[in-house]
Parts: sequence; structure tokens; C-alpha cells
Amino acid sequence: TGVLRTERLLTCNQNAPALVLKFLGGSTLSYVRETSELDPKTKRLTMKTQNLSMCNVLTINETVTYTVNPHDESTTMFKQEAEIVAGSSLSRFSSYIEDFCLTRFRDNAAVGRKGFETVLEKLKVARQEAQQQLEKAQSQIEKATFQIEKAAASATASAAAAL
Repeated sequence: TGVLRTERLLTCNQNAPALVLKFLGGSTLSYVRETSELDPKTKRLTMKTQNLSMCNVLTINETVTYTVNPHDESTTMFKQEAEIVAGSSLSRFSSYIEDFCLTRFRDNAAVGRKGFETVLEKLKVARQEAQQQLEKAQSQIEKATFQIEKAAASATASAAAAL
């Protein structure tokens, strides 16, 4: 099918409140499963993550999709969705926990998006600089080729005159 599929196990160090960790018996180190699919035909990258740590307390499923903008194929569309569900053992606090986690998720997503945009901007600048260097090198090659052709013509003319 030509679709590249990957699966990774990621670790994440969270700054969870110490009281919450004591109460729930968790750790600041969390494990996350990430699957991704890159489809070159549709030009779509889909990444899905799911927490593996503390999933009996809180389940977080995130989906991020990158696609070509149908209105401007030189740009990329970004879509991010998350489902956050507190476990039934915390039913009295589930709304509070879900709201708290959603707020943190939004804040972290904004930071991640800004970081990604910074990387993309740096790549854009590097590409422009590489293009300028390529154009300069091509110009130098054209000048050198012209000088070599001129010298060869002069040498040929001198050799012909000597005969």
C-alpha cells in the first residue's frame, strides 16, 4: 500500500503534584504508546498516542493529523484531538480531573505547536540560504565555464596562427 507505519514506546517525565502521586501511587515517569501512519498517496500523517501509565485512573487518547491544505498545497493543515476520561474509581472527582487535564493538555499543545512552528521557520530559512548558495555556485560555474571556453578559443586561434 506504500503506507509507512511505526510504533514507539515513549517515556515522559510529568510534573504531577506530589499529593496526587502519593494518593494514587503513581510516578513522575509515564509511558506512552505512539503509532503513526504516513501515506504518501494522500499526503497524510496521522499520529495517535495513548497513555499506558495510570490508565486505570486516567485515559488519554490523542490524535494529530497533518494534511495538505486543499486551498494552498504549499501549506500544511494541522488537526489535534484529545479524549480525556477519568476512571470510574474517581467518579466523585472525575469532572475536576478531566477539566484539569484538559487545561494542561491545551497549554502543553500550545507550547508544542509553537516549538514545531519555530523548527519549521528555521528549516525555511535554511532552505532559502541553501538556495542562495546554490544560485551563487551556479553563477560561479557559469563564469568559470565561460573563461575556460574563452581561453580554449584563444589557444586554438594561437595554435592555428602558428601553423
